[in-house]
Amino acid sequence: MSAGIPSPSINSFDIGPLTVHFYALCILVGIVIAIVLTNGRLKRRGVESGVILDIAIWAVPIGLIGGRLYHVVTHPHDYFYAGANLWNVFAIWEGGLAIFGSILAGTLGAYIGCRRAKVDFVTFADALMPGLLLAQAFGRLGNYFNQELYGSPTTLPWGLQISTSSPAYPAGLPAGTLFQPLFLYEMVWNIIGALLIMALGRRIAFKRGQVLASYLVWYGCARAVLESLRLDPTEFYFLGLKINEDIAILMAIVGVVLFVIQGRRGTVDPVVDPRSAPDASQARADGADGVNGSADDDLAVTSPGSDTSRPD
Repeated sequence: MSAGIPSPSINSFDIGPLTVHFYALCILVGIVIAIVLTNGRLKRRGVESGVILDIAIWAVPIGLIGGRLYHVVTHPHDYFYAGANLWNVFAIWEGGLAIFGSILAGTLGAYIGCRRAKVDFVTFADALMPGLLLAQAFGRLGNYFNQELYGSPTTLPWGLQISTSSPAYPAGLPAGTLFQPLFLYEMVWNIIGALLIMALGRRIAFKRGQVLASYLVWYGCARAVLESLRLDPTEFYFLGLKINEDIAILMAIVGVVLFVIQGRRGTVDPVVDPRSAPDASQARADGADGVNGSADDDLAVTSPGSDTSRPD
């Protein structure tokens, strides 16, 4: 196994009685990256600095729960069988966090958080997308440490080495077989997508919702291809495709439709100097409502005729 990308020999370390898993660390670092980047982008849209934390306390835990539930429901034979330890359903640190479940549940959590924080949901979603892509990219590094998310055997020089002792190692293949590093492909794709969205946002005026739509198309297309290459089995198919392929294709289609509709009917969020956006704690201490309006009017300040605005 001298060729290819070697997989890590460990996936955790101990601090006293506490075992720290690299998978969990990667997810946490990704969350921090998304929060920091989104906070800056929201400030350029006139939202108080720090409000992102008020939204994150709803979106993050609900998203993690949704991602785990989605994985367990779509892989029931991994958790529910004679003699199974049902506590493994909650062992998220061992891997098994479905991004589609996290997106669906996290969207609900973000909507709740936005309503409570008096921030327009579409404005928040547009601000979040580059950070979300980077968070997902960093989270895929956790798959590397867990020796998961790989594809068919390959002779490519960047093929991934997988230990034969790994529970997911395909039966019947000889030791030393290299596999397509799907986690790496998705990492690179997500990073490129985040940088591209931010670069284009500085050159063109995205309408409200178009950055969200761009994410749906970019990520949906990639996942549709990568899901078709994955070796790990799935127990749910629809129209002859794995359920995750169906969802990825649907995501991309919804993104295209949303991008076109918002391009014709949408408006552009106005740009403000980020330095003029007050900290959330200070605004609340002053008893101010901030720049976000009230929950009853969707809380967004839009400028229908300001297509030259570039909040990114």
